[in-house]
Amino acid sequence: MPAHGHRPGTTPGPYFPKRLSALGILLAAFSLLLTLPAPAADFPARGSARLGMGVVAHDGQGGTPATGDATQTEGVDVSSHQGNVDWATLWGSGVKWAYAKATEGTYYTNPYFAQQYNGSYDVGMIRGAYHFATPDTTTGAVQANYLVDHGGGWSRDGRTLPGVLDIEWNPYGASCYGKTQSAMISWISSFLSQYKARTGRDAVIYTATSWWTECTGNYAGFASASPLWVARYATAVGTLPAGWGFYTMWQYTSSGPTVGDHDKYNGALDRVVALANG
Repeated sequence: MPAHGHRPGTTPGPYFPKRLSALGILLAAFSLLLTLPAPAADFPARGSARLGMGVVAHDGQGGTPATGDATQTEGVDVSSHQGNVDWATLWGSGVKWAYAKATEGTYYTNPYFAQQYNGSYDVGMIRGAYHFATPDTTTGAVQANYLVDHGGGWSRDGRTLPGVLDIEWNPYGASCYGKTQSAMISWISSFLSQYKARTGRDAVIYTATSWWTECTGNYAGFASASPLWVARYATAVGTLPAGWGFYTMWQYTSSGPTVGDHDKYNGALDRVVALANG
């Protein structure tokens, strides 16, 4: 027999035992799993947030309010999700005011903002701009400046509403953006103060009562100056955040006609004009 126990002209291959224990196989598989990276969280792309995108998931939905109330004025809110909006159809259906998303954080501007902001104005609507807040990225004052610098300013023309701070569930991570309730209050205060310093107007606060309670401790200190735009997809607006005895605007559905997000202004058209004029 040749030396080394193999045929001439061959080289010995690696040695494998004929049998591996079941425990050994399980241990090897477990070790491999530990070295694999964790799956990425299922978050949307930065910039894609919009008014009320977390409402259904957190608060549910349960019908819509009765139509035809002469003491309320129909409105809509839009973002890049709607693209170019058919403003003439909305105007013909009775929509008299609109808000368009202008900015998010300090890293995003709505590519459809001009068509939405100017298009609503051109058909006769009273219009305004909103900012989706990301308190985990930059300060409130910096984000207020970003809104004003990218279409969210104000002029006393009777057709321009004050800017909106959209402060709600974080679609990109922890609901309260990793902030304590006191830190969140400070962040909001910073935004509101800077917006007023830049425009002379108090920004509208858009939020949901459940988020406001969780993330600010149901803080009542902004109600004396900032109008409330509340999110609640139901037949009635429900409990409001602390301090506000009434809402100015109510986002009541994300599945309305022409564009999904429809709103009620808590007053006739002359009250919408009054808010525009300051």
